Amino acid sequence: MEAFFTSLGLVALAEIGDKTQLLAILLAVKFRRPWPIIAGIFAATLANHFLAALVGTLASGFLESRWFAVAIGLSFIAMGAWTLIPDKLDDEDAKLPRYGAFLTTLVAFFFVEMGDKTQIATVALGARFDNVVAVTMGTTLGMMLANGPVVWMGDRLLRKIDLTLVHRIAAALFVAIGIWTLVEALR
Repeated sequence: MEAFFTSLGLVALAEIGDKTQLLAILLAVKFRRPWPIIAGIFAATLANHFLAALVGTLASGFLESRWFAVAIGLSFIAMGAWTLIPDKLDDEDAKLPRYGAFLTTLVAFFFVEMGDKTQIATVALGARFDNVVAVTMGTTLGMMLANGPVVWMGDRLLRKIDLTLVHRIAAALFVAIGIWTLVEALR
């Protein structure tokens, strides 16, 4: 349960104001069909984060050493720093194909999430907890908790949230988990 709740909390907070959340708003405005968009976000996130958690878990199995654990701890601290850098939706990210709300969302979310901080965090969480299912479920639910409301309520919701505070809290959580991982590795 620790892997699930840690994954859920970290991703839900880290995702607020992230590029994929901005993409969710763009898709909601473009298609005005929330259910297919939410289904597309869910399917893309489930696939992407499953692969990321699997990579993390497999890497931890192959590299079970003190130095790998230190690298994972340092990666969480780096994720904390990265969380403080606000995302922007680039103009080329804003160009969407016309294949319907579900398919457009599925493809766009899967590829925009590649190399994104939540995907990299999912790899690190998979390595940290060695539990693909709990990490995938936690990060996917965290993504849905962050993106579902903006699909329904759009940027009106984001204007009411202090994104700087949310990013600082998420950064602090990443750093805390990184320090915790380092302490355990160096015992």
